[in-house]
Amino acid sequence: MSASLRQVAERAGVSIRTVSNVVSGFALVAPETRARVQAAIDELQYRPNAAARHLRGGRSGLVALAIPEIASPYFGELAGLLVEEAERRSWMLLVQQTGGDAEHERGLLGGVRGQVVDGLVLSPWALSPAELRRRPDAVPLVLLGEQDADGLLDHVAVDSVAAARDATRHLIGRGRTRIAAIGLQPHLENGTAARRVEGYRQALAEAGMPADPSLEIAVQRLHRADGADAMRRLLDAGPAADAVFCFSDQLALGAMQTALRAGLRIPGDLAVVGFDDVEDGRYATPALTTITPDKAAIAREALTCLADRVSGDRTAPARRIVVPHTLTVRDSG
Repeated sequence: MSASLRQVAERAGVSIRTVSNVVSGFALVAPETRARVQAAIDELQYRPNAAARHLRGGRSGLVALAIPEIASPYFGELAGLLVEEAERRSWMLLVQQTGGDAEHERGLLGGVRGQVVDGLVLSPWALSPAELRRRPDAVPLVLLGEQDADGLLDHVAVDSVAAARDATRHLIGRGRTRIAAIGLQPHLENGTAARRVEGYRQALAEAGMPADPSLEIAVQRLHRADGADAMRRLLDAGPAADAVFCFSDQLALGAMQTALRAGLRIPGDLAVVGFDDVEDGRYATPALTTITPDKAAIAREALTCLADRVSGDRTAPARRIVVPHTLTVRDSG
């Protein structure tokens, strides 16, 4: 059983208030007093009750993350980083999977049913900016991904246009002249694919290479199977592409498998670049060249925005934070 605040105070020879100040990180405690209290905390193995502390402040200490797919390597890695960041703030993170379903996403805009949460981080796939703007005035909300509710909500994102442009410029710089794009998703509202194809086309235009609609391949989802199928369609259509930019690493891994089974050499016959820098791509054969978003920065900035809304002014202007990305060059292109 954990020691009480009173027991720590008695062991350190200070007041309960002083122990509370040390536990809370209050600055105005003499260094020698702080050291004595910390020694007592360590000796008695005192563990602060974060839940009780939050409730005394009128908060639950519970925040929610709503993502389309928990099984997605990208969202899985991001969720893990958000859990770590939440723990640093003494929050517990509740993870919800929406499946990219509009009704499910819409239902979360007012909070998580059956749970009292202090805030929500949402990566919407199906809701339009107009629907996000109409959300009830409920829990603080931070958006991830491309939909930004026209600047009315805090939003943390990667610049998908710039990142896609960088990926395509890289392939052009490698001397590739027929560069395909796999990952268009005209059926979705989330805007990610639209921005990535925009960056792809911009890089082609800069190089004086006209966009070829036959090289822009749509997919239903961003999974390996969709990438494999898209590459089959690309190979069947001809003439052959000599490079492909895939809008996710999962698409790229599926596309590479199809290309290799068709007898193509990667990167000799076909250079491949992905997007997300998930672990599978680092250990693929060949290892995948990819866009590396700063996922740790996404987690950190999202929860910083949420903390500011939870503890501060909820009417302050919304922030749009663009986190950095890099191109990580490996064996595939």
